[in-house]
Parts: sequence; structure tokens; C-alpha cells
Amino acid sequence: MAQYRDEGVVIRTIRIGEADRIVTMVSPEHGKIRAVAKGVRKTKSRIGGRLEPLSHVALLCWQGRELDVVTQVELIDAFRPVREDLQRLSAAMTMLEIVEQFSLENHPMPELFTMLVRALETLERTGAPMLLGAFCWKVLALEGFSPVVSACARCGDGGELVAFDAAEGGFLCRRCRRGQAASPGAVDLVRRVLGGGLSGVLSEPFGPAAQEMEHLATTAIELHLDRRLRSTRHHLAEPNAS
Repeated sequence: MAQYRDEGVVIRTIRIGEADRIVTMVSPEHGKIRAVAKGVRKTKSRIGGRLEPLSHVALLCWQGRELDVVTQVELIDAFRPVREDLQRLSAAMTMLEIVEQFSLENHPMPELFTMLVRALETLERTGAPMLLGAFCWKVLALEGFSPVVSACARCGDGGELVAFDAAEGGFLCRRCRRGQAASPGAVDLVRRVLGGGLSGVLSEPFGPAAQEMEHLATTAIELHLDRRLRSTRHHLAEPNAS
């Protein structure tokens, strides 16, 4: 068996036997990792608390035929403020689910991993109620599914865009409209997120246009994944001030 080092963000854990866990993580160099962490449920385990969902860790693993084996773990960030706030935690778990679904085992994903870690750091630091919707659009763009937002995705008209249809690949004009209605505010937010204005968007309060932008983003994600997101999206309501 070969030994390797990598970083990882823990997605979930499953108990096996009396003391072990199977840990699913996403990593920059090895994509999705499924590994056995032996003895971590014992009270004397030094690494069990570091392998909880959402933890960002540095890893040393042995590569196995079916499951790798975790031998060393160093905690980089537990994102405790995120864990202690239901709104932030809900957004974080949705982001983890999305990244896992776009990840493959043994396929490096450095850009997607970096995007996830930076999003979690922003969530930890500021709460950024606009973050989930923006994260979804940025992931779609990174994976080659960036929506057409500069003109009608069907006819190319550069006028007002009033609807969104993920199957058409973007936003639509009044003549071509189908799918979901899109307000001018939501269209503007998507343009800014994808056009280099992310930091400005994240500093704004969460309002109807942001809620709409997020809903359109998660709809597009679900279409490309061909599945519904399991994570509960409580943050679609007006979040509490933090």
C-alpha cells in the first residue's frame, strides 16, 4: 500500500464495528476520499474529535484497495462559529453536499476544494447570507455550466431578461421566456457574482432578490446533478442577525 498526504474537508462519518468509522472527505489532490479511521470512537482516541463533519484537516493515509486508512490527522479549522449557528450550518452542509456530488475518487480537484474552503472561511468570519447562492453559481461556472446572463440564452437578444431556464442554459427574454420568472434584481446579482463583483454581493443584506437568486442557483445545480439536494435550506428565509 502507498502512503500519501493531503488536506480534506470531512463530509460525513459512518460507525463500523465497536470503535472505527468510515470517513468521507473531499480533498484537492485525491478528490473524494473514503477511509477507515481505526479506534476513533474510543475515549482515549487522539484524532476522533478531529474527524467530524465540516472539519478541515491535514491527513496522512495509507491507500487501500477499497478503503484507505487514516493514520494521522491534524486539525486546520473546525469552523466552530458555523457549527453553532443553524443558518450558517445549513448553508455549509448544502455546500458540502454539492462539492461531494461534483467530486470523483482519485480525481484531483484543487480549484473546487479551494473554493469550498474559502467559502467556509467566509461563512465562519462574516455569516455572509448571500454566500450559498453565489457559491452555487461559481461552482457551475467552474464545472463548465456557467449560465448565459449577458443576453437571451435562446435567441441572443440583448434586452431585458425576465426568466431562467437551466435546460436552456441561462436567462431568457420576454419573447422566449419559459421556466422560472426572474426579477431584474436577481439577474443583476447573478451577473455580478459571475462578472467579478462577488465581494460586493456578499456584503449586501439578504432580501427578496437574493432569495430568488439562491433558489435559481440551487435549481440549476439540481438539474446538472440530476438529483435533489438533501440538505435542508433554512437560510432561504430571512436569516437572524449575527
